[in-house]
Amino acid sequence: MQARKSFAQMMNKKRYALLIISLLFVSFFIKKEAYSFGFYAHKKINRMAVFCLPPDMINFFKKHIEYLSEHAIDPDKRSRAVPGEDIKHYIDIDHYGENPFDSVPHYWKDAVKKYTEDTLKEYGINPWWINNMLFSLTQAFKDEDLDRILYLASNFGHYIADACTPLHTSQWYDGKSFEQKGIHAFWETRIPELFADTYNYLVGKATYVEKPTEFAWLLVKESHYAVDTIFSMDNHLRSHFPEDKKYVFEEKGNTMSRQFSREYTLEFVKLTHNMVERRMQRAVFAVASLWYTAWVNAGQPDLSRLENKEISKKHKKELKANEKLWKTGKPVGRPNPE
Repeated sequence: MQARKSFAQMMNKKRYALLIISLLFVSFFIKKEAYSFGFYAHKKINRMAVFCLPPDMINFFKKHIEYLSEHAIDPDKRSRAVPGEDIKHYIDIDHYGENPFDSVPHYWKDAVKKYTEDTLKEYGINPWWINNMLFSLTQAFKDEDLDRILYLASNFGHYIADACTPLHTSQWYDGKSFEQKGIHAFWETRIPELFADTYNYLVGKATYVEKPTEFAWLLVKESHYAVDTIFSMDNHLRSHFPEDKKYVFEEKGNTMSRQFSREYTLEFVKLTHNMVERRMQRAVFAVASLWYTAWVNAGQPDLSRLENKEISKKHKKELKANEKLWKTGKPVGRPNPE
């Protein structure tokens, strides 16, 4: 009788093990997509940045807040099909040695002269691209071009938010070990999806940025100094948190995917002292301030003249074409970590 009971227990354990293996196998091959700061977070950042703008800007931006939110994710969509898009989202600053912020020139021409353009592109150009986008948005404001103002502002917000994202400043963007694979999506997507609605976005009014190049580099520097904390807290939690409580299976769209549990995620948030919230707050303020700076640099045009204008048919066609490209294109360059 005892032998039968032991045998039955052994078989039950085997069935349980097989079930777990099967679920892990399925979750490995389920199609998942993870992007910088996550689609949800990027939309949230652009949306909340609107409310930081001064009176002369806020009415215009509030009228188009849905556009600014929805198209905050366009750069990530383009990265699936447009060569050269991915490098605008990050900079592997740790590639440049132990004290990279002392050695990497902040101005593009100086950096090219020191490292060559090919090297810079290989390891990401985010802070330099932010400066480029500021110039483009300033020109759009000068031209009072509604289509370009909205398109550039929404996209600009994305790149600024990327600079506020720690794992976009390291060549170890998805962990330093096999065990840490998935940390990118965890930090930038899972945490915001669970908790971003509870964050405090009262970050103050946008301010004029006197030195935008230095400001972009400051955002990257702040972010990079948080990378070691992310890795160390992740290692600590993985080794101390109960294994059977780490993961849950959740339905996303038409698929099931394995996610870190709410309990595990909340513990990480506590260990890192609400890091994701703090970086999202920083991003909201930075986006609003650089939008404002572009407008001031353009001579502070009267945006009320554009309030009754609608997006052109031509631009609507361009947006549809971009959407189709994203749905049918294949990832190029650095893959979005999963």
